[in-house]
Amino acid sequence: MYANHQDQQILPGDFFLPFGGRLSEDNRWVQLAYLIPWRRVEQEYSKHFSKDLRGGRAMSVRMALGALIIQEREGFSDRHLVQHITENPYLQYFLGLEAYQEEPPFDPSLLTYFRKRLGPDAINQVNEWIVQAARHEEESGDDDEPKGNPPNPSEEEGRSKDESQAPCTHQGKLILDATCAPADIAYPTDLALLNTAREKLEDIIDILHAPHVGGMKKPRDRRRQARRDYLRTAKNRKPSRSEIRKAIGRQLRYVARDLRFIEQLGQHTPLTALSKKQYRDLLVIHELHRQQREMYRSRSHRVDDRIVSIAQPDVRPIVRGKAKANVEFGAKVAISVVDGYAMMERTSWDSFNEGTTLIESVERYVERFGCYPEAILADKIYRTRENLRYCKEHGIRLSGPKLGRPPKHVDPEQKKQEYQDMSERNAVEGKFGEAKRSYGLGLIRARLRQTSETVIALQLLVMNLEKRLRLLFWLLFGELLGTYFGAIWSTV
Repeated sequence: MYANHQDQQILPGDFFLPFGGRLSEDNRWVQLAYLIPWRRVEQEYSKHFSKDLRGGRAMSVRMALGALIIQEREGFSDRHLVQHITENPYLQYFLGLEAYQEEPPFDPSLLTYFRKRLGPDAINQVNEWIVQAARHEEESGDDDEPKGNPPNPSEEEGRSKDESQAPCTHQGKLILDATCAPADIAYPTDLALLNTAREKLEDIIDILHAPHVGGMKKPRDRRRQARRDYLRTAKNRKPSRSEIRKAIGRQLRYVARDLRFIEQLGQHTPLTALSKKQYRDLLVIHELHRQQREMYRSRSHRVDDRIVSIAQPDVRPIVRGKAKANVEFGAKVAISVVDGYAMMERTSWDSFNEGTTLIESVERYVERFGCYPEAILADKIYRTRENLRYCKEHGIRLSGPKLGRPPKHVDPEQKKQEYQDMSERNAVEGKFGEAKRSYGLGLIRARLRQTSETVIALQLLVMNLEKRLRLLFWLLFGELLGTYFGAIWSTV
């Protein structure tokens, strides 16, 4: 059951503190609470719940989304997040509580369900609402609008539809790029993966054989010998290629042997005796063994949908060709940057050519802002013939040199324009650096596919909220300076 909390916005002065005093309106969490359209998020969030009055009452969207924003902004673990919320009245106000309480508002285990329930689509939608509100305020220059009260959703949807049907003249610049969000896994090697698979299969054999102890002879899996064979090569600092290949072949035979034993034991003990995680690992190991056997026989290191982690089978190797790491393991993320705000364009666990996202990104730009961009700033991989033809048809300038052989004499104005485009395109690289250094995009700690995508979307949302907070700070600072110098000038 879910109860609406659309009137949950309270003023800092109304937040009850049992030890006296009142919350400061200048606090960053109070200001941040004003920037999020809680009512619109509430309407979207409530659609995921049935109207049946039976069952426990679900947490409010402000509690769920607010907790995830705090976690990504501060880098807390699930357990430490709940501890900090319990100790800090400003965090409790940000979550929508009406008074300070000494008890934890929720259990740390609920954070996984918050990530699943919200999902990346809902987070990206909230991110777009915040970006649209920021652009609308910057364009109109109207700072008298009351905080915390976003426009009517129906009016916004109608306005966006009308604008998308009849785009205005070209306005703004669209910056595109892609990066990899590495997952928190050990660096995968074929030998280590097969050894881990063998150990998990041995545990499954123990569970399936446990009901038949004394009545049926346990299969001889030779786990001690297999462990010695693995350590003989793993502890060697510089094993040769032939030694590694021999060790992989041995582990492949051990894994195949264990899989046959499990198939035989499955005739006597049903696989329902395994836990969900063990059954899932068994399915993953079957596919892992098939891939490793195929690469071993063909003497190659490439295979479609290659598994690099048994715990996270969705993770794929992404070849980036960077100086730090030629190959990264995680989701590939394509984003767009408009006026310093980052928005998600595509998230995929399989490698893709980011140049194919240009047309889709431009169409989303039209839906968001009602007009085509004046220019698209991107690297050379986006300058395909199809993208150039599309940009020419819609009157959009695509940065970079022309296709084909470079001319002998370059126009100075064109060279100046290319240098300016390269300088402005650095904004997207700065966003990647900010997200990876400050907000955790450099190492995604979520374990599931859906929760990992939610965490990636949350990091872009937090980055945009931080930008709005900085602009709000400088606006207030400018007003204070103006008041101060005005008072001085009046006394002269």
